[in-house]
Amino acid sequence: MARTIELKRPRGRPPSVKSAQTSSSVQSLDRALALLELIAAEDGLTLTELAQRAGVPPSTAHRILTTLEAHNYVHHEDERGLWLIGVRAFEVGSSFLRNRKLAATGRTIMRTLMQECGESVNLAIEDEGSIVFVSQIESHHPIRAFHRPGSRGAIHASGVGKALLSSLSAEDVRRVLHKTGLEKFTDKTLVEPDKLFAELETTRTRGWAIDDEERTPGMRCIAAPIYNEHGEAFAGLSVSGPTVRLSDERVGELGPMVKRAAEEITRSIGGHAPG
Repeated sequence: MARTIELKRPRGRPPSVKSAQTSSSVQSLDRALALLELIAAEDGLTLTELAQRAGVPPSTAHRILTTLEAHNYVHHEDERGLWLIGVRAFEVGSSFLRNRKLAATGRTIMRTLMQECGESVNLAIEDEGSIVFVSQIESHHPIRAFHRPGSRGAIHASGVGKALLSSLSAEDVRRVLHKTGLEKFTDKTLVEPDKLFAELETTRTRGWAIDDEERTPGMRCIAAPIYNEHGEAFAGLSVSGPTVRLSDERVGELGPMVKRAAEEITRSIGGHAPG
């Protein structure tokens, strides 16, 4: 019945197709990605065309497309019977372009900042309540901070993390901390909410944050937020090094430098601070 309906309506989608399980979830994912790529390469394709090009039965293609449509990755235009790319796929693709631009643009500014301050400079983003380091320009000092790209940090015990938290409302900060918790890494880690909120207020006022041996003994970090085109802090720039070089006086000098560099990256990617 499904095949007969499909032949009568080659440009539409069957009104009812029973779900069929594939041999594995990986196979389903492969097929879904193949369908997405086919749709992205054209200005709309019918179910029949997609199934033929992907080499899958129309019922299987329809089941996968329906799932993608539920998540807004594809869209079905009923009038012409065409499948088109959805808004969610656009959002994901735009995010990739923004982050690629962030990393590419950031490297130049990061290198300049490293040369000016002599310490390692890091670029990080937030992901699921954690800080993920995406780039680093290392200092030439034999003793220096090192964050491997892809490594994660606790949002409450890192300079970038506190810089990003300072851009949120108190309610949003509580929501994040409820999810992540306040793990104690050193004697200086801020595990009492009141103290952390006071620190975030200070950070918000001066425009840059400090990790004062809160994650690793003997290491300090100064960070400032980077904003996207919506005025949302989505990344952070930081300078990190050993406390023997990052004295209180030196931290006071580096804070404004890091803030200016973060503002430069924000402008270069078309972002702006809120307000």
